[in-house]
Amino acid sequence: MARAATTSDVFNAVAEPCRREIIGALADRERSVGELVETLRLPQPVVSKHLAVLRAVDLVGVRNDGRRRVYRLEPAALVPMEEWLSGLRRTWSDRFDRFDALLAELQDGGS
Repeated sequence: MARAATTSDVFNAVAEPCRREIIGALADRERSVGELVETLRLPQPVVSKHLAVLRAVDLVGVRNDGRRRVYRLEPAALVPMEEWLSGLRRTWSDRFDRFDALLAELQDGGS
């Protein structure tokens, strides 16, 4: 099966470590490209390329502030990931609950 394009899927977009760093930097406040370059110590073209990918999947938004472009995190785009992870959490929680019950049963039966 072919892999989805990075720009069409939130999961693929956040698979790249630099993009996760950008998301982390934007989590606490809006930042310009220059601020991201300074904060992350990455070259400006690299930051701009990754911001374009994150914008394409709606993970970041942008507004003009004079001549600067200011980027912000759009957390609603993370909802599909949260829903997927939530399902995994429920599955593993249920499995651990069943395992705990089995252990308790074995301990009671062994007394």
